[in-house]
Amino acid sequence: MANWETIYQSRVMSASEATTHIKSGDQVVVAHALGAPALVIDALVKNKTNYRDVTFHHMLTFGGTPYVGEGMPPHFLHNSLFAGPTNRNAIEQGLADFTPAHFSEIPGIICNHIKPQVVLCQVSPPDQNGYVSLGLNSDYTMPAAKVARTVIAEVNPKCPRVFGDTFLHVSEIECFVETDRDIVHLPQTELTDVEKAIGRHCAELISDGDTLQLGIGAIPDSVLFFLKDKKDLGVHSEIVADGVQYLVEQGIINGSKKTRHPHKVVATSIFGTAKFHRYVDNHPMFELYPANYTNDVRVISAHDNMIAINSCLQIDLAGQVCSDTIGTRQFSGIGGQADFVRGANLSAGGKSIITCYSSAKNDTISKIVPVLAEGAAVATLRADVDYVVTEYGVAQLKGRTLFDRAAQLIRIAHPKFRDGLLEAAEKRYKRKMTVNLSLPE
Repeated sequence: MANWETIYQSRVMSASEATTHIKSGDQVVVAHALGAPALVIDALVKNKTNYRDVTFHHMLTFGGTPYVGEGMPPHFLHNSLFAGPTNRNAIEQGLADFTPAHFSEIPGIICNHIKPQVVLCQVSPPDQNGYVSLGLNSDYTMPAAKVARTVIAEVNPKCPRVFGDTFLHVSEIECFVETDRDIVHLPQTELTDVEKAIGRHCAELISDGDTLQLGIGAIPDSVLFFLKDKKDLGVHSEIVADGVQYLVEQGIINGSKKTRHPHKVVATSIFGTAKFHRYVDNHPMFELYPANYTNDVRVISAHDNMIAINSCLQIDLAGQVCSDTIGTRQFSGIGGQADFVRGANLSAGGKSIITCYSSAKNDTISKIVPVLAEGAAVATLRADVDYVVTEYGVAQLKGRTLFDRAAQLIRIAHPKFRDGLLEAAEKRYKRKMTVNLSLPE
């Protein structure tokens, strides 16, 4: 038996045994998104009375957060770095807290400010050299694992083995909990006509040889759907999802023109369906790196023709973008939007694009507004915003006056709200405004 196998076997234990390595007062980092180890978390919650003031820190998790909510304090506390469906209400009710941060900063915040004692993650089985892969995540999970006192890993043969900075030797992990549970995956999105229109407009701003950053969800999938006539595209993103698979298979995404990591799809996390998880397993084209690398403005801007595509909840007539709050309510997180907007703006030939549905709640609310809602947080500054896309077209704001920005945004607003926005803009800027409702050239 190789030495690493001896180490591994000596550290295999049940989820309940693994939780004894967590102490009251510990700062615990949970792997991002699909990497959270459900068995260990469930065992912790089952034994909650054994703990006091254990604080969980993480961005999204898609497997639930049973340590958040009524009855959890003082046993378990929670600090969210990106709010989601499982913890929004707890944050609003004062049962959890939120730390605003750019994704590029989160590895440093975790390592230098939170200083975790424990990291909970999911990994692939060891390879012939004794290395496991973090699979679908590198983001903040890898940096945290390097500084923590204890790493507790669920070992799952269904966890893909993904290349890049994702590998830990078994000697770097204190507890292994073996499982073959199904990995949480995201459903395939169904595109609406509105999303298709937004995707089509975005695709018109993309040229052969560009390098793309996209998120997850219907709009990124729609953009990718309309890129089938492009050539030699690259990807440098914080997240990659199912939409890239077809374009890689067809050779449309091949990374041949990338100025960094040519011929590679580079990201910090993978969110996708079970089919996509199988596709990236041992695929040499896909590489994951920590977010303080992928989202570093200097790294992003080093890519020529970098195209950053992000979304928002609300945008005002000056171009201020709100992406993570609804008024004062924390809805999501800052993420990497500002990282990639600024990086793309600094890229030679780059473009940054903010996508936005023109309306919400069955066309009763305009997403383009005279001023942001009271308490809304600005995720992307008006001076950083370049292109804005709705289903009604493209507005280009960079270099334009406040007056001209307002006219551009009103032109792509939902028709139901244009008159009201026009009236508000004329009142604000003290002059009449003519809005050209034709699509831009």
